[in-house]
Amino acid sequence: MIAVDFFCGAGGLTRGLLNCGISVLLGIDSDPRCEATYARNNGHPCFLAADMRRLKPGDIGPFIEGVPTTDLLFAACAPCQPFSKQRGANRSSSDRTLLTAFARFVEHFLPGQVLMENVPGITKTPGFSAYRRYCRTLRRLGYRWRDGVVDAKSYGVPQTRRRYIMIATRGATPSLPPPTHGPGRLPYLTVADAISHYPHLEAGETHPVVPNHRAAALWPINLERLRCTPPNGGDRRDWPEHLRLACHRNGHSGHTDVYGRMWWHRPAPALTCRCDSLANGRYGHPEQNRAISLREAASLQSFDDSYVFYGPSKAHLAAQIGNAVPVKLAEAMGRHIVALSTACGIE
Repeated sequence: MIAVDFFCGAGGLTRGLLNCGISVLLGIDSDPRCEATYARNNGHPCFLAADMRRLKPGDIGPFIEGVPTTDLLFAACAPCQPFSKQRGANRSSSDRTLLTAFARFVEHFLPGQVLMENVPGITKTPGFSAYRRYCRTLRRLGYRWRDGVVDAKSYGVPQTRRRYIMIATRGATPSLPPPTHGPGRLPYLTVADAISHYPHLEAGETHPVVPNHRAAALWPINLERLRCTPPNGGDRRDWPEHLRLACHRNGHSGHTDVYGRMWWHRPAPALTCRCDSLANGRYGHPEQNRAISLREAASLQSFDDSYVFYGPSKAHLAAQIGNAVPVKLAEAMGRHIVALSTACGIE
């Protein structure tokens, strides 16, 4: 099976597909800064830096020339910020049109398999949304699909990360892969499974040998706050009054994840593009007085230690990691698509 990875970013989806035997010929992303990470870790597939809204189907034709449509997989995880709960409900974004742009390529090439991954909120946008137009296009083109919300931890990712998955086909009967981890199955992987083997770091330190094992620097007051946060799941409720933020005083009882520590023996919370920032979620190391490092965040996204991230800044590296499709989730989806195609005689 041959794949094109649309909105490929740092290559989490590509890496998962490659791991299950799918050849990825092309990755497309609007951010050229992702190219070094994508190409150096995935056998140097072609990387096309392009805005999908301006790209034409003919622009990718030479990359997949001669590939039978039955063997072709188009995989896409369009940027999810427009559909995320973290954005205001009445905010709009031109990113919504990216799914419509992807549909143009599906319509032109009619690949035998189409995989789409996004946040669960993509299905809940009111009105005649890009998502509903996409579904209408698939139906008109003769695709059948199965979709649903899955949790990445159910497929061997050491992280609780709910994602919407759609597998559409023109030949096989579509279905979603059954979970492999959880009650009655393999145990969930945990933070300890993913990051306990990394060398100790101080806040602001970069390890001289382990690639991307780099922890964000902390202001003295935040370092003091962490020292007052109990290991293994502690949070701001344990701070003395003088360390509490003004917005958390006077009986405030809202979210406690910000500035909190992860638990060793649970999956990590969902990582975001600011996954190495103590102030942006429960991204504190379970016991060391720092936020998780970039390398630890990558491991929680199920990237191998050999997968090295390149970029112009720490913030961009964190975004590459946090925005990626977890490798093990991509691998489970890819393996299932291969099994579906094999069952109906597609090689």
